[in-house]
Amino acid sequence: MRTSQFLLATQKEAPSDAELISHKLMIRAGFIRKLSSGLYTWMPLGMRVLNKVSDVVRFEMDKVGAQQVCMPTIQPAELWQESGRWDLYGPMMLRIHDRNNREFCYGPTHEEVITDIMRKELNSYKQLPQTFYQVQTKFRDEIRPRFGVMRSREFLMKDAYSFHASAECLDNTYQDIKGAYNAIFTRLGLDFRVVLADSGEIGGDNSEEFHVLANSGEDTLVISSNGEYAANIERATSYLDNSHVCDAPKQEKQKVSTPDIRSVPAQAEYMGLDIKQIVKTIIVEGKDTDAVALLVRGDHEINPLKAEKLPAVKSPLTMVSEEILKKVTQCEPGFCGPLGLDIPIIADHTVLQMSDFSCGANETDFHFKGVNWNRDCKLPEAADLRFVVEGDRCPSSQGTLSFTRGVEVGHIFQLGTKYSDSMNATVLNDAGKTQPMFMGCYGIGVTRIVAAAIEQHHDEKGICLPEVMAPFQVAIVVLNPKKDEAVGSKAEALYQSLSDKGISVLLDDRKERPGVMFAEMDLIGIPHRIVISARGLADNQVEYKHRSDEEAQMFSYDQIEAELGSRLS
Repeated sequence: MRTSQFLLATQKEAPSDAELISHKLMIRAGFIRKLSSGLYTWMPLGMRVLNKVSDVVRFEMDKVGAQQVCMPTIQPAELWQESGRWDLYGPMMLRIHDRNNREFCYGPTHEEVITDIMRKELNSYKQLPQTFYQVQTKFRDEIRPRFGVMRSREFLMKDAYSFHASAECLDNTYQDIKGAYNAIFTRLGLDFRVVLADSGEIGGDNSEEFHVLANSGEDTLVISSNGEYAANIERATSYLDNSHVCDAPKQEKQKVSTPDIRSVPAQAEYMGLDIKQIVKTIIVEGKDTDAVALLVRGDHEINPLKAEKLPAVKSPLTMVSEEILKKVTQCEPGFCGPLGLDIPIIADHTVLQMSDFSCGANETDFHFKGVNWNRDCKLPEAADLRFVVEGDRCPSSQGTLSFTRGVEVGHIFQLGTKYSDSMNATVLNDAGKTQPMFMGCYGIGVTRIVAAAIEQHHDEKGICLPEVMAPFQVAIVVLNPKKDEAVGSKAEALYQSLSDKGISVLLDDRKERPGVMFAEMDLIGIPHRIVISARGLADNQVEYKHRSDEEAQMFSYDQIEAELGSRLS
């Protein structure tokens, strides 16, 4: 491709609303252009990168036997109503009506559609397992689109779905897809981690996320020092000491006047306590009762995803109304405690190791101090309720937990029979009886991969993508071809020869100053740059520089192809 025929839409400045370096550089390099909030056009240069990522994804999916399909982006409401997710999915779903007032949505995902297709196509266990995938546009109406294509409303996604006759077969395919994902992100040259994750609105019991490590990542990842454990902060757990052994009481229980002291930090300061000596009591709606009390240590926070999975707790986790709170605790907010409560009480494991602690007295403007389990209050039910904190022991107790940041680029799920049960997707088993199919779901954010890669691979000059993702492998910069016909003819000959070998080359044949051309080649991230000039050709030499090199090197014009061939990955 020649720059004289190619829309090289670079910019000197990034838009004022661009926060992340990937957003700034993708605009400046001419990869994308904003149409509206969360909506971007992929320009020719960006499309080359996007297509390269898609090619790697397709190759590895084909390698594990997945079959490519293409499903409609517009989906009928009836399928989502059948699965029970029409109302559950929430405002992220864009709902529309056709001219006959029939209700549809712009697909945020395709579990319902693929289940509907396969319940009509598959009827026997002998046809299983089967895996299908597509690389297709999705739309999710993000409440606050930001960070360019990192969190846009419309995006390109590879989504795959598998169908099985047993949970064991599902797990086998799940592991195959996990291996394919590892191969994809490794081939793309990304530093990534696989972490345990929550299944969210997709559903299912087991899921894992693939994160590209980046300081700008929105997700907090929890990693153990021994390398044996990794999880998203929402799913992470620490070592759970079930012995619930605490120190013997040293204090007598006291009731302390705490006028208008409602928060834990204020309570700690007023009473001269370490925040770790305080028990927080959160009253939430119960599944079968008006309220449930959840207890965590003062320096810890309730993890809503963990709490709402408890059998006694209503999902989603919801605080009780002030009316219910006063009914069950006899006090105003800020003064609740476990003593004397006649509702289910569930405490985090760390709380049951506390002694001589402080808590609300269930009386407005009063707290207790010097409280101890068994002596002053019956030991409640134990559960893992909290977000882990750095320094916690890892679940195996060998090593400690630390935090890092990541950009989620992939997510795999074992759905079980969630959709096949609700949508009656069944096959005949080997006994001739009808059974629901087991399903798996596997997604990769193709557009997000590009942004995440730039977050990892950039410098002060611009983008430094791995060669497998770069828009072109080689840039040939031609200096002043009009002054010396040999410059143009040598550049053209090299360009044709490399192109004939299947190497993607951008021939910069513009009438620009050398500094401008060099800067733009660095900005857009082409790994290998060759400069052909009259001065160099006088000695039969050309200048070569890799994007990551500090200094350029001179090579014979006759040897540059062989030299370049040894460097191309």
